[in-house]
Amino acid sequence: MADAVTSRVVSDSADEYVIHLTNISDGTGESAVVKADISTLLSAIGSVPASLDILSVRWAIQGFTSVRLLWGTTSAVVAMPLTGSGYEDFRGDGFNHALNGLSDPRTATGERDILLTTAGAVSGATYDITLRLRKNPR
Repeated sequence: MADAVTSRVVSDSADEYVIHLTNISDGTGESAVVKADISTLLSAIGSVPASLDILSVRWAIQGFTSVRLLWGTTSAVVAMPLTGSGYEDFRGDGFNHALNGLSDPRTATGERDILLTTAGAVSGATYDITLRLRKNPR
């Protein structure tokens, strides 16, 4: 058997990509699974984005020890470890404290996909994650 996973595109504009991810685990878990394939996206200038930055993430995780979001480069770099439930908005607080998102470190060559790995999978573990990503044209 395998985990029952879904990846649903909520919106895909010239500048942003929003995806909703779910998993109901049979105990198998996921390891470096591509959740946002940069090669399938187009940026505002009509080409594949140079990178994807995390603008915000909302999550609810139950049963897994953790879920890790990764930037998929030659050697995947941890973007965020997630446990429990929460919301992070890296766009600023609206009081002239603008942020540019959690930026892909671009530490290696290769695709800059967003990957996901679960840790401590048990039967019945679940995650529900919504990612808002910025498509960097350069």
